[in-house]
Amino acid sequence: MSEPLPVVDGLTLSKELRSLLRPDELIEDFAGVPHTLPRFFYRVANWDLAKVTRLTPYFTLAELMAVDCREADLLLRNFPHYVPCTISILARYLDEFRERVGAPVSVSVNGGYRSPGHRFTKAATPHLWGSAANIYRIGDNYLDSQRAIEKYAAIAEELGQEVYAKPYGSAPGATDDHLHFDLGYLRWKPRELSDAIPSP
Repeated sequence: MSEPLPVVDGLTLSKELRSLLRPDELIEDFAGVPHTLPRFFYRVANWDLAKVTRLTPYFTLAELMAVDCREADLLLRNFPHYVPCTISILARYLDEFRERVGAPVSVSVNGGYRSPGHRFTKAATPHLWGSAANIYRIGDNYLDSQRAIEKYAAIAEELGQEVYAKPYGSAPGATDDHLHFDLGYLRWKPRELSDAIPSP
């Protein structure tokens, strides 16, 4: 990782930001199962910093946080920007995946972290935790066919049982134009921070 990013307890952010990031709140997935949203975030001062911050040798922070910076509520598009700390764990898994496939891995511009306040957020998905990525191309291969998606999904899931790749298809929960790669509803907190609820 480049210079360490400051870590912020989401419960200490402004009321307006908390309403969009919803730290530590429960949100249901499409099956009605509740999950607790992230509480601890990297504070990203500006877009230039995101572009030069390497989470791993192959992935910059900007590649995994572009969606809120381009499409979200105006407040979320402004800097500083807040991204769940889990994004650094996702980058490490993507780095290993990139090593295994032996070619550059391209994440869709809207395929990384997506905040709960994003206008397209309808339910909990690991994208809201910073623990999912939609990969549309590997090397020169676009992932828009059953053969390509199934091939790379199998490689992704060989990384460990904590890695999930959506199946190919048009049924709910499937995909036909990218590889969805996720680590589930993962939360991470730096060891020096407290779980105590901050005073108002």
